[in-house]
Amino acid sequence: MIRLEVLSREPRGAAARVPLLFVHGAYVGAWCWDEHFLPWFAERGFPAHAVSLRGHGASSGRDRLHGFGLADYAEDLSRAVRLLDRPPVLVGHSMGALVVQKYLETAPAPAAVHLCPVPPFGLLPSTFSLAFGRPALFAEVNALASGRRASRAALAEALFAGPVNGERIERYYDRMQAESRRALCDMSFWGLPQLWRAHRPDTLVLGASRDALISPLMAQSAATLLGAEYRLLEGLGHAAMLDTDWQLAAQEILEWLDARGL
Repeated sequence: MIRLEVLSREPRGAAARVPLLFVHGAYVGAWCWDEHFLPWFAERGFPAHAVSLRGHGASSGRDRLHGFGLADYAEDLSRAVRLLDRPPVLVGHSMGALVVQKYLETAPAPAAVHLCPVPPFGLLPSTFSLAFGRPALFAEVNALASGRRASRAALAEALFAGPVNGERIERYYDRMQAESRRALCDMSFWGLPQLWRAHRPDTLVLGASRDALISPLMAQSAATLLGAEYRLLEGLGHAAMLDTDWQLAAQEILEWLDARGL
């Protein structure tokens, strides 16, 4: 049995709001949510949790990482949901948004938020756009996908909207890891979500205006396919939860949850 890492921040006193369960993207783990989002939402009354998918963070399975696909990650999400005492709103970033979409093939959720998501049609359009539009960055991202290390400058360009403090880049660089080759294939064509059989909870899609990996157009296309509300985060990059102005993304999610009484 895979052992899953789940990071949790609980609100002071009785929890008055719906639980939130955050799902990370490729090359990282639950830690990416714990720097800002988990404590920020807990301070506002939400039980806030983040799962490290198998082979990521402190979850087990790192030695078998390349055999895991999106369906395996969706099963991890299902297990994490069952650990909570109430059904959570699911918040997925990048690959994590696609994991949420896979999960919804077999189970409902009160609501879902997709942040800079890999669209339901997969990575190929974004891959071609990056390859032809920013070939140097494409080569560095490919290095990560091949299990090699990308440069710190490429990491900053791929994930953030502008200059980032050197100490922060070093800290994130040290925590980055390989991603499953099978999962990357699934995100391209093999294991994409089957939207016709999926539950359709109330959904918010957030694109980022400075996202070098998933363009705002791709995020908006995802919203259209999912029947979701779309909002654009001005001045943020792909790693919106870690970017300098991360609170812009958190505030948009909070306002959307407030409007639905969640």
